[in-house]
Amino acid sequence: MNFVKTVTAAFALASAAGAANAQEERFMTIGTGGQTGVYYVVGQSICRLVNRTSEETGIKCTAPSTGGSVANINAIKAGDQTMGVAQSDQQYYGLNGEGSFEEPFENLRAVFSVHPEPFTVVARADSGIESFEDLAGKRVNIGNPGSGQRATMDVVMEATGMTEDDFSLVSELKATEQAQAMCDNKIDAFVYQVGHPNGSIQEAFSSCESGFVNVTGEAIDGLIEENDFYATATIPASAYEGIEEDTETFGVRATFVTSADVPEDMVYETVKAVFENFDRFKDLHPAFANLTKEEMVSAGLSAPLHPGAEKYYKEAGLIE
Repeated sequence: MNFVKTVTAAFALASAAGAANAQEERFMTIGTGGQTGVYYVVGQSICRLVNRTSEETGIKCTAPSTGGSVANINAIKAGDQTMGVAQSDQQYYGLNGEGSFEEPFENLRAVFSVHPEPFTVVARADSGIESFEDLAGKRVNIGNPGSGQRATMDVVMEATGMTEDDFSLVSELKATEQAQAMCDNKIDAFVYQVGHPNGSIQEAFSSCESGFVNVTGEAIDGLIEENDFYATATIPASAYEGIEEDTETFGVRATFVTSADVPEDMVYETVKAVFENFDRFKDLHPAFANLTKEEMVSAGLSAPLHPGAEKYYKEAGLIE
């Protein structure tokens, strides 16, 4: 009888322990962008590092392709995503309820920034487009609704006094579709807010005669002067074969964001996974090569830091 009781008790304890472990297993979803863009690589890379320690932390991570910055912030707000990648300007607009966001997302929290993202215009060589203003009268892909590139394009059009009516054709293709559309002569140019080098842009350069367009001038200077999340940017010619001159433009930073509702330990473990495998992370894409930890904890972050991120940065001596 005592033996039976002992075995029963042991079985009960084992079952309880198994149930506890099952409860500790948690899933997080990171919103990214199109599969040819750097956002997708950011999300996949973070998940890869987080999943390396999932047996210890109980956290399992997935990073599906999404519509981009605006869509990610909205999904985090709705509770459909745990974290996501977003342009620094869209982080600001999301927090304050401006631009593409009708209401402030007061619970939006910053985790860290990632790579610089120049606002990029690519045009067919036979289009006659040599400046942003030359897009008038042309067939232009302005980006899919919900993407960061579309949101920034709206800002640039307003600053330069242009509207969609100024184009002979407006398309709203996703980033994965625009290079092929241009080389099939369905559009003359497309815009992209992205880190470099980028696979979609390399596809365009390899498939048809095309090149970058400088985005400069008084209107752009005004945007930079009025908004801390914008800065001048250069796309180095060395990033792509066949490009002979650097391209001058402006840009933002890719940032990693979440909600104040996400548990502190989940964000802490995510930051820890990236920052304690920093060299491994930097090797996962050329756009990450020049990242520094110090810059990542401050550049382009307009929302308050999530407490989990803040805890790690203080422990690591990155902030006071």
